[in-house]
Amino acid sequence: MLGCGLAAIWGSWWPVEPREVRPPSRWRTAVADSLAQAGITGVSPGGLVAVCLLIGAGALAVTVVLVPAPAVAGCFAAFAAVVPWLAVRARARRRIAAQRLLWPDVVDHLASGIRAGLALPEAVAQLAVRGPVELREPFGAFAEDYRTTGRFSDSLDALKIRCADPVADRIIEALRLTRDVGGTELGRLLRTLSGFLRDDLRVRGEIEARQNWTVQAARLAVAAPWLVLVLLISRPETARAYASAAGTVVLLSGALSSVVAYWLMVRLARLPDDPRVLR
Repeated sequence: MLGCGLAAIWGSWWPVEPREVRPPSRWRTAVADSLAQAGITGVSPGGLVAVCLLIGAGALAVTVVLVPAPAVAGCFAAFAAVVPWLAVRARARRRIAAQRLLWPDVVDHLASGIRAGLALPEAVAQLAVRGPVELREPFGAFAEDYRTTGRFSDSLDALKIRCADPVADRIIEALRLTRDVGGTELGRLLRTLSGFLRDDLRVRGEIEARQNWTVQAARLAVAAPWLVLVLLISRPETARAYASAAGTVVLLSGALSSVVAYWLMVRLARLPDDPRVLR
């Protein structure tokens, strides 16, 4: 005991500097947000990258066996490796579009609960029972966190991570600000936010309905040459042609053109998403 006490006194004279925690990189944050928005739990950004690499390697092995053309195998392996990420992004966009229709109802439920005299934690927790069905799970987890810890701010942080939505960030920060500094304008603020969200939904719906057919046609135009290549590559003379140096140049040029065209199509046609400035 004396030795432990002396060691503790000695150690107190040499405090250990806390290690600086580096913020996650931008790509890791973007991938984590996409996974959360897609509703995929238990998969880290590194795990998603590993899955993409494994699928690409498997596609490369299968294509090399079926088609004796390294350039063709490499192109299809690259496309196969991107498929999991595209699937995650497509699922995330569908869920965000579906949830975008539900957030005005969430705001209305919160405003009604606060107007009825409920405390802020109770008003948020009751969304797990009375809120939209698609959003009950994260609010149910918030209720569990708050009952376990009793820390409203920490439970809001966990809710923000689960939702990974800019509209949820605004609502959560408004609730946090009201809880910390007080105020009587939260009901009016929520009603105003609900009106803004509904106006944005109406305008966005009209634009998406007009441009949807254009986007689908552009995607078909990008995929059509590669579908034709799949049909032609089964012929031995076609496989030998693409196995040559000139065929490799043609394939690489076509792959680069497809990637650039698809990126430009997505970049120009997609409506701007709200950034998570209140992350």
